[in-house]
Amino acid sequence: MVKKAELHVHLEGTATPALVRQMAARNGARIDPATFKSDGEFAWTDFWDFLSCYDKAAAAILTKDDYRTVTFDYLARCAREDAIYVEMFSSPDHAAEVGMSYADHLDGIAAGIDDARTAFGIEGRIIVTCVRHFGPERALNVARKFVATPHDYVVGFGMGGDEAQFHPRDFAPAFNLVRDAGFPTTNHAGEFGGPESIRACLDELPVSRLGHGVRAIEDAELLEELAEKKIPLEMCPGSNVATGLYKSRALHPFKAFMKAGAIVTLNSDDPPFFATSIGHEYTEAARFYGLSEADLTGITRNAIRAAFCSETLKEELLEKI
Repeated sequence: MVKKAELHVHLEGTATPALVRQMAARNGARIDPATFKSDGEFAWTDFWDFLSCYDKAAAAILTKDDYRTVTFDYLARCAREDAIYVEMFSSPDHAAEVGMSYADHLDGIAAGIDDARTAFGIEGRIIVTCVRHFGPERALNVARKFVATPHDYVVGFGMGGDEAQFHPRDFAPAFNLVRDAGFPTTNHAGEFGGPESIRACLDELPVSRLGHGVRAIEDAELLEELAEKKIPLEMCPGSNVATGLYKSRALHPFKAFMKAGAIVTLNSDDPPFFATSIGHEYTEAARFYGLSEADLTGITRNAIRAAFCSETLKEELLEKI
């Protein structure tokens, strides 16, 4: 089996409907029944409805132990699909909305990472994220906590959310604060925002990678620049199809990015919402884009080399492939 690595997955978005219900019952919390389409599916219709559904499901994660449970559950599922490394986006804003401190939220995730390493040998690290549609002030608040509260497993900073809200320059104070503290950053760009969203991100923010970046396919000059500058792309074909950006995996331009010489990686984004997993992304990429085991292994190497973890850990991971 091909060893796998993932750089783009939202931790709160990894919890399955069953796990969300389990945590809600454990905490005596009520989850809106409209959150679920069926026992195994979340209910949402388009990208913006998905964001709302995500927030409702994430509200079931109420304690440090819940974060430990969610993290271990996800890493266990990844390990069973031969993943050796996962960088998880965590959202202190979601934790704060249920009254959890920044430190407790991270400690819970770290405990889950430790549990999964002991049980399966998989490694995990954390990328702390702000939420774009929550606004620049809240982003700066998260960045300040990030800098003031270092953690061994926190390796970078990023931003997700609705690209239509605000401009990348509005978040430059948050990103620059993190950059100046010596940490790499990534940002969602070119998902539902067009190539101009990617260009604005590159011009205004000190990013080392791009989340999605798929709309660069619409701008040949931009695509060439991404390839020349070797800016890794955290691509999520299953997510892009599920949210309606592309009608099918066959129409997704993943292979075109490879042919253009771009550094591509495969990722699941929010797996239970999009009926996918890291293993499924690799399997479907092989099927739809004609990728060999060597191609897939190369994609895993791309991910590890683009990871924000230490060089020592990267070397250890590369030896496992």
